[in-house]
Amino acid sequence: MVARVENKTPKILGLTAVLAVTLVIYYYVFLFLREGTANAWIIFAVSLLWGIGGVWFLFVLVTSIIDLCSEKVRQVVMPWAFAAPALFLVFYYLLLPTFRTIYLSFFNQDSSKFIGFDNFIYAFASPTMLESFKNNLIWIIFGGGISVLLGLLIAALADRTHPKFEVLMKTAVFLPMAVSMIAAAVIWKLVYAFAPGTEQVGLLNAVTVTLGGTPVPWLLQKPLNTYLLIVILIWMQTGFALVVLSAAIKGIPSELLEAARIDGASELQSFFKITIPYIQITLISVSTTIVIFTLKVFDIVFSMTGGNFGTQVIANEQYVQMFRNFDYGRGSAIAVVLLVTVLPVVYYNVRDFGKNAKGF
Repeated sequence: MVARVENKTPKILGLTAVLAVTLVIYYYVFLFLREGTANAWIIFAVSLLWGIGGVWFLFVLVTSIIDLCSEKVRQVVMPWAFAAPALFLVFYYLLLPTFRTIYLSFFNQDSSKFIGFDNFIYAFASPTMLESFKNNLIWIIFGGGISVLLGLLIAALADRTHPKFEVLMKTAVFLPMAVSMIAAAVIWKLVYAFAPGTEQVGLLNAVTVTLGGTPVPWLLQKPLNTYLLIVILIWMQTGFALVVLSAAIKGIPSELLEAARIDGASELQSFFKITIPYIQITLISVSTTIVIFTLKVFDIVFSMTGGNFGTQVIANEQYVQMFRNFDYGRGSAIAVVLLVTVLPVVYYNVRDFGKNAKGF
C-alpha cells in the first residue's frame, strides 16, 4: 500500500486567515484603548484580555502554522516568527519616530512649510546652541571623566580592603544610583539653596556662614554653576563605574599579580602595567556608556536651573524649543543633532561588544 500524503495547505491557509483577522482585531482594540473614553473597569478588563490572552492566542496560531510547514521552512521561519514582535516594537516606537523627527526637522514651526536646512543652521549657529555644545563638552570631560576615574580608584582601593569594609564602601558609593535624576536634583537643590536676608537652610551656605563667609547664590554664579550641576552627575554615576570596574578587577588572575610582586613590581606599577590593560575593554565600555548618558543629560539641568544662567545643554534646549516655544522644526533639528552626536559612541560600543562576543 502507498502511504497517503496529507495536504496541509488548506490548514495553513485557514490558520493564516485567522491570524490576519486576529491582527486586525488587535489593531482596533489598540485604537479603543488609546482613546481611553470607556469606563475604567472596561478598559482594565480589555487590556488584561488583550495583553495576556491575545498574546497567548497569537503564539498558538503562529506555532501551529509553523508546525504544519516542512522542516526546511520551519528552520527559516521560526526565528523570524518569534523575533517579529520585538522587531515590530523597535520599528514602531524607535525607528518610525526617528524618521518622523528627521522629516519634521526640515519644516517650519508648525510643520506647514518646507524650509530646508534653516533649522539646522539655527542648531549649529545660534548663541544658545553654541553655549549648549560648550556645556555638553564640559559635562563629558569633567562629569564623565571624573565619574570613571573615581569609580576606578575606589574599585582598586576597595579590592585591597577587608571584605566587610569593601561591601560597606561599595554600598555607600552605589546608593545614589537608586535615586532618580529628579530626586537627586531636589536633594542637591537643598544643598545649594540660597536665602538672602534670612537663616540659610542650604547646606553649602550654612557651612559658608559658619566659617565666617557670606551666603552665595551658587546656581547663579557663571560658570561655577555648571560645575556644581556636574557634581550631581558624578555623585550618581561613580557608583555605576565602581560596580562594573570592580567586577572586572576581581576577574584578574591572582597569579599575574603574584608574579609581578615576585619580580619586584610596586603596587602602582602592577596597577598600570597589569590591572589597566587587563580591564581595558570594560573600562572603555563604562566610559562610552557614561559619555552617552552625559550627552543626553536633561533632568538635572531642567530641575535645577531650567537651562538659565549659562547652564543650557542640548537636550534641555530641545525641550524648550519643542514644548515651550512649540517650534517643532527647531526641536526636531536639535533632536537629530543629538542623535548624530550620540551615534558614533553607540556604534563603537556595539562594534566592541561584537568583537568581544566572537572571542568567547
